[in-house]
This record gives sequence, structure tokens and C-alpha cells, in this order.
Amino acid sequence: MGLDFVQPLLLLLLPLAALPLLRRRSDTLVYSAIAWLPVDRIGRIAGFLWRAFAVAAMAAVVIGLAGPGQSGAQVLRTGRGAEILILMDRSSSMDANVVPKDVKAGGQFNASMPTKSQVVRELLSEFVAKRPDDRFAFMAFSTSPMRIVPFTQQGDVIQAGLAATGVGRGLPDTHMGSALLAAIGEFEGRPYAGSRVILVVSDGGAQLDETTRQRIEAGLVRQKIGLYWIYIRSNPNSPDLTTDAVGSLDSVEELALHSFFRTLPTPYRLFQTDDASAMAAAMAEIDRLQNFPLSVVERVPRRDFSSACYGVALLCCLGLLVCRALQLPSWAPAWRDGRSAS
Repeated sequence: MGLDFVQPLLLLLLPLAALPLLRRRSDTLVYSAIAWLPVDRIGRIAGFLWRAFAVAAMAAVVIGLAGPGQSGAQVLRTGRGAEILILMDRSSSMDANVVPKDVKAGGQFNASMPTKSQVVRELLSEFVAKRPDDRFAFMAFSTSPMRIVPFTQQGDVIQAGLAATGVGRGLPDTHMGSALLAAIGEFEGRPYAGSRVILVVSDGGAQLDETTRQRIEAGLVRQKIGLYWIYIRSNPNSPDLTTDAVGSLDSVEELALHSFFRTLPTPYRLFQTDDASAMAAAMAEIDRLQNFPLSVVERVPRRDFSSACYGVALLCCLGLLVCRALQLPSWAPAWRDGRSAS
């Protein structure tokens, strides 16, 4: 990209840098025949450098004040990973406590047990932290999808988005169809750089109409997106998706959604979890699966070159001091002190 300036009008001051080239009264020689004067090579060099350093110092200061820089630069980053969009269920059911297996077997329930959303946030935070080469985006959904963080490689931004989902309580409804369509839309217009995945984390399903199913299927195929579903089955009465369901799928939202996902032409993987340890195992498996070469062109912030200009001006000022030292009387020949050369 080309060079640009924050305040280009200040460049009109550049002609002032030619002031050191103008002759001064002190430059006039009082000798009638300068051919008699001995050749002062050091003085000539010092005089040339003096003017050159003065011109460069003034020009560098003016250019620095104009704010030179480079906008819109792009950097190619390569690594191993994927483009992962995290689609997190933030409905009120995710505020329920995660019941460990020993409690389900007859142990004592403790109200201080972490909620589903707390466990999910912690596991997703660890997942993001150990995958620095991935490009992450983060969305939450309940009654409607909420775009929290667009695609970025800045892990701290995703961590802040995850922490933000811990504020308040979720809404009662879960609209999975609109959330999936919004997640697919985040990939629109992005150049394909490697593996793409939508990671759905939810404890419930949805009954999607035929139009929504067709739009989801077409979007996943067009954008080459795989689908992972971490299904949190913390309630013993919730359906078990790991076994073949018998009966009407339309009557159970989780079974209906899983049945639709299995018909997708793009890759689909179900991770059914019952407690925190099972969720951690699912995240570890996803981390192992998504480890492909990834090349991403990233637009970096504007680069400011003003400090470099001021640094050049400082070096030129130091050069002026050196030239001044070379012009001290101790360097002058004897005739300059009024003494006879004979």
C-alpha cells in the first residue's frame, strides 16, 4: 500500500528546509585573493555536511508533523487450525446446574454446583486459549441470534465476549433455525482459507420448517462449513441421541434436529455430554480433529512513521553537533590565529 499523511497540508512547509542553503554574511571572505589560502578539505566537508544535516533535519520534522503512515496493509498469516464460529445457547435452561454422575446416582445435590453456561464458558475459554492460530467468531442465541465478536485472531477479544455472556440470565425461548442461518451468514464474503466449522453448544433442539432446513443446507454447502453439536444432556429425562430413536422424531426437538443434521451433505459430528468431564472430553476431541493448514490474510492497523522521521531529525541534529566540533579553532592552521606561517 502507498504512503499517506494525516495532515498533508503541513507538507507545504517543506520549502523551509532549503533555508540552510542560503548564503549568509558570515560566509563572506575578507581576503582579496582567496587563491593564496590553503585548501581546507576538512572545512569543506564539514560545511557540506552542516548544510546537508540542517536541510535533512528540517525536512524530517516537517514530514513527521504531517503524520506519514501506511493504511490498509495486509499480512498473510499461516498456521494450523480452522475458522471456528462458536454458537452458544444462552437460553434460561443453560442457567441450570450441572449435576454430576454421583449425584444422579443418588448423591446429595448442592445448589452451589456450577451452571451449564459457567462450565461451557470455562471450557470454551481454555479451548480458545490453546489455539492461537485459529480464526474465531462468537455468537449467542436464545429468542434471536446475537453477534458478539466477528472473525478475529485476537484471543483476548473472544475471551471478553465469553465473559460477557455471564451477565444476567437467559431468555426462555430458543430459536435454533435463525441462529444457524445467522452463523452461516458470518462466512459470507470471506475468502476460503481452510477448514470451517460451526460449533453449536446447546442443551436443546428445535423443530425446523422445510424452508429453514433448505436454507441451512444450501448455506453450509455453499460456504463449505462443517457442523459440530455439543449436546448437553444434563437432565435424565432428555433424549439420548447416541441411540437410534424409535417413534416420531417430530415430537422430540432434539431428535428432530439431530436427524436433520445427519442428512446434511457437509461433515457433521455429535458430541453428547452429561457432565463437565464429558464436555471437556468433547472439546479435546474437537481440538484434535481441527488441526489443518490455515492461511489467512489479515488487515493490520495503520502504521505510523512519524517517530521514524523524528528519529532521523535527531540523528541529523547530532551530526550538526559533530560538524560544529570539526570547526573549532584548534583545527584551524596557524595563519588563522594571526601568526606568520614563516
